[in-house]
Amino acid sequence: MTGAVVLAVALLAATVFGLVWRRRDGRVRPAAAPATTHGTETGDRVDPAVLAALGATPGGEVTLLQFSSAFCAPCRTARVVLSEVAAQTPGVRHVEVDAESHLDAVRALDILRTPTTLVLDGDGRIRARASGAPRKTEVLAALVPLLGTDVPAPGTGDDPPGKV
Repeated sequence: MTGAVVLAVALLAATVFGLVWRRRDGRVRPAAAPATTHGTETGDRVDPAVLAALGATPGGEVTLLQFSSAFCAPCRTARVVLSEVAAQTPGVRHVEVDAESHLDAVRALDILRTPTTLVLDGDGRIRARASGAPRKTEVLAALVPLLGTDVPAPGTGDDPPGKV
């Protein structure tokens, strides 16, 4: 009887964890949440030397900075979504970075998993962050405060499969 109770509790805990993980995966969090534990909070300007090493120099455009790894399937989905957003939205560019090749930047920006996307304004400040493959509608919504009305309205069927 005790074994059945332990099994039921373990299954319930795993189910709750899975549902919470699924709900949070790919969500774009606004600038109010802390981005790192290393002194750079979201909204603070990222060290220009770190951005230069990543090929994401500040200067007018909004940058979607994606950290990926070689064998990451969600990274490919994130690449497609972010590339489409950058292609359809004037003033937005997409920069993909191999996390394994830039470990100092990964540590400095508190990147804990791939894909992680940082939305940087033209001054090099982190304005939003997403862990997991972001949804196109949420990326576009994160760009509205930075670009105003220049953000295209998302069409139907633009989100990757499985993302509702």
